[in-house]
Amino acid sequence: MTLADLPAVNATLNGLSAIFLALGFYHIKRGNKQAHRKSMLAAFGTSILFLICYLTYHAYVAWVLKRGPTVFRDPAWFRPIYLSLLLSHTLLAAAIVPMILISIWRAIKGREEAHRKIARWTWPLWMYVSITGVLIYYLLYIKFPQH
Repeated sequence: MTLADLPAVNATLNGLSAIFLALGFYHIKRGNKQAHRKSMLAAFGTSILFLICYLTYHAYVAWVLKRGPTVFRDPAWFRPIYLSLLLSHTLLAAAIVPMILISIWRAIKGREEAHRKIARWTWPLWMYVSITGVLIYYLLYIKFPQH
C-alpha cells in the first residue's frame, strides 16, 4: 500500500463509519445501551482514522507532489451535481465535529436527556457525511475518474 491508496482507504473508513452508525441506531432502538455505546465509539474511531488518513493524503499531494486536490471536470454536465454534493458533504463534515464531541461527552457524563437532544441531529448528519464520503470517492475515482 502507498499513499496513493489513501482515497480508497478513506472511502472504506467512511463506509465502516456508516455501518457502525447504523448498528448504533439499531441497538439503541432496541434498548441495548451497551451495544449502542460500542457501535458509536467504533464509528467515532473509524471517523478519527479517516481524518488522519485524509489529512495525510492531502498533505502528501500538496507538499510532496506539489499538486492541488483532484478537480472534477468531466463530464461537464455532472460537475454542478458533484460540486453540490461535495459542498454539502464538506460543510456538514465541519459542522458535525463539535456535535459528535458534545454527544459523546454528554453520553460519558450520563446526561442521557441532553445526549438524546443533540444526538437526534448529530446521527443523521454524521450518517449523511459518511455515506456521501463514499459516494464522492466513487464518483471521483471510479465512475468518472479524473486524469
